[in-house]
Amino acid sequence: MTISYINFGEILRSLRLYKGMSAEDVAKDICSTEDLHQFEKDKKYPTIDQLYKIASKLNVEPLHFFDFAAAGSANYVTAVFDLIKKYKRDRNYKAISEIVEQEKGNPLFNLPSSKQFLLWHEAICLYYLGEPGEKEAKRTIKMLYQAIELTNPSMKGLTEREIEILIAIALIEKDSSNYREAISLLKEALNAMEELPMISDPRVQLRALFGLAQSLSNSENYSESLIYSNKGLSQCINDEIMYLFGEFYYQSAHNYILMGNIDKGEEYLQKSIQIFDLQRNDQFVNLVKSELKKISE
Repeated sequence: MTISYINFGEILRSLRLYKGMSAEDVAKDICSTEDLHQFEKDKKYPTIDQLYKIASKLNVEPLHFFDFAAAGSANYVTAVFDLIKKYKRDRNYKAISEIVEQEKGNPLFNLPSSKQFLLWHEAICLYYLGEPGEKEAKRTIKMLYQAIELTNPSMKGLTEREIEILIAIALIEKDSSNYREAISLLKEALNAMEELPMISDPRVQLRALFGLAQSLSNSENYSESLIYSNKGLSQCINDEIMYLFGEFYYQSAHNYILMGNIDKGEEYLQKSIQIFDLQRNDQFVNLVKSELKKISE
């Protein structure tokens, strides 16, 4: 039994390249290398059995593989975006950079929203893979503003994605010790989120709250920072989400301690240890234990 898919060959080749696998690697024990090249050129199609084995080698759910191929160009773009998001979670910026370089000339990505997504991640890769310093930070920020302007030249009534990009700008400002600018941008992002009818990804707001709490602490505005770190804790609890949960406890503890409330600070440090321990984040567990030891000495 054989099957024919729209853009199947293009998707197969792209996924193989994204995984850093040679045609020989993918074809081994499934088909000949020549067959695989024929599949990628849409000159022939694999059997169902071969397709399942190829999907397994590429670590792609077979049903998802079918969906990407059968739905044509729109789903191909979605598949690429999802892959970039996965690599971003893994902090694999080199893989993201390779995908962006390959796809930014692809006519399937000509819509402003698609161009925006690629430019956003091209900028992020520049920041994390380039030479550290003020020059690269400024260049990255310029690209991120350009990404927002692709869909919103006025910078008013921001969408959730545009807010995400604004938060990325703010976090780079924070990392560059430009705390005043970071605080202004993060408050702008949080206000813009209040105008949205809904937020599809609660982590976006949590990133803004955490970045704002950090920036305020670094500016020695501990009481205001505490407002936002505790707000982040409440949101994690209400949304039943572990994302940044331990980090918010740590940030609140930091604020309490610097405000002179040592007992409350120690209590929150203990809670952050419990959460990081559950998440098997040994690096953060050791960091917080070290902080506790310093306080008790």
